[in-house]
Amino acid sequence: MDLKEIQNLIKFVAKSGANEVKLEMGDVKITIKTGAERHETNYFQQAAPVSMPVQAQPEVQGGTPVAADSAPVEANEADDTSKYIEIKSPIIGTLYRKPSPDKPVFVKVGDTIEAGDTVCIIEAMKLFNEVESEVSGKIVKVLIEDSSPVEFDQPLFLIDPS
Repeated sequence: MDLKEIQNLIKFVAKSGANEVKLEMGDVKITIKTGAERHETNYFQQAAPVSMPVQAQPEVQGGTPVAADSAPVEANEADDTSKYIEIKSPIIGTLYRKPSPDKPVFVKVGDTIEAGDTVCIIEAMKLFNEVESEVSGKIVKVLIEDSSPVEFDQPLFLIDPS
């Protein structure tokens, strides 16, 4: 990642309203924190990539959680979801579940998908990136609403591979 890409990323994060964004690519780790009149960027070079578990947290917009159907799995359902595979966001941006406003959603709960099927698109810096499923299975849960901001590695869908 060159300096121009990092600067564009900082501008994008500042416009998105996110307080903090962490990005890891290989041995480079970037953390961008924004706040009142302040922008802070930290760069770290790691000797080896570190794998850390990611916990799904409810999406919050305007200080209140978004609708219950897009909220992550409740604690009492956590045991049931261990058999599901998550499709995660490969980039930060704005998620769209439809190819255009007048078209139907790519996938909905109950749909059977194959590896390589497009499940949504994410807009980042005026570029639309298709998110494809890496597994075949059935959509069990949609974890994010249409036109919502997403972060890198944020769970988007739960897939039952059986």
